[in-house]
Amino acid sequence: MKRLDRRALFATGAAAALLAATGTSLAHQPRRGGVLRMAVPREGELLSRIARSAIYDQLTEVAPDGLLRGELAAAWESDVTAREWRIELQANITFHDGADLTAEDVASSLEAHVHSGNASLKGLRDLKVSGDGDVVLSLHDANPDLPYRLADAGLIIAPAGQVTAPLSEMTGTGLYRVERAQEDRHLRALRVDQHYKDGLAGWFDALEFVVIPDAGVRAEALRDGYVDIAALPLPDGLPNRSEFSYYPSESDMVLAASQKIALPSRISKRASFDDHRIAERWWMA
Repeated sequence: MKRLDRRALFATGAAAALLAATGTSLAHQPRRGGVLRMAVPREGELLSRIARSAIYDQLTEVAPDGLLRGELAAAWESDVTAREWRIELQANITFHDGADLTAEDVASSLEAHVHSGNASLKGLRDLKVSGDGDVVLSLHDANPDLPYRLADAGLIIAPAGQVTAPLSEMTGTGLYRVERAQEDRHLRALRVDQHYKDGLAGWFDALEFVVIPDAGVRAEALRDGYVDIAALPLPDGLPNRSEFSYYPSESDMVLAASQKIALPSRISKRASFDDHRIAERWWMA
């Protein structure tokens, strides 16, 4: 059996929670404030991935320290066969439009992900909502790693029937809500005033993403201070390379960032680069 008590997490104290959420020492604490400005290419799904992870939540997450934690899930447990899993949801969670999150929303979202062929839910035999409001997943075969699979960045939870909503219509339970957006052009999102992750994540006041198809122009925008982060395959166009940081590394770049952008000292090892959690976990130094 695997259980997580969300109340116990918050009872551990602000300092311990901060360390757990960010993977930083107390000498490098995140702070609220600032606007994250980022230039992304038109091709690929970087804008969609980062935006969806800022606007939506998942049932679980792998924190920067590599540990599994509940997000919308307050607790989970399996039977002795690890083929039936019961997910208890956090109470009093609302979507950005004010509607309450329900187990039906979770079930509908997971069903949509199954129909889209998400590999993390491969082997799901049945999905239902119990009488006490839990979500019950039945699997064809034993899978003790299911809670980790539910942390897949693609398994967002949305209002029933809205998993594939366009950028401008995304309504989630995440730390940021859409103010305005246009597909393949731009997105501006604002920090939610009160959120269950307050003090743990979501340090920027707002997010501004702009699509710039040409990598050279994205590099110029970063170099000249128009954006804080740019998606770049190479550090070309950044003559003073020591003034910028490169992720995952200068020789294997995905992003280049101004040094006023800080991030957790430890990054989840589930992937080589935890880029989809930028808006939630990074901050203005």
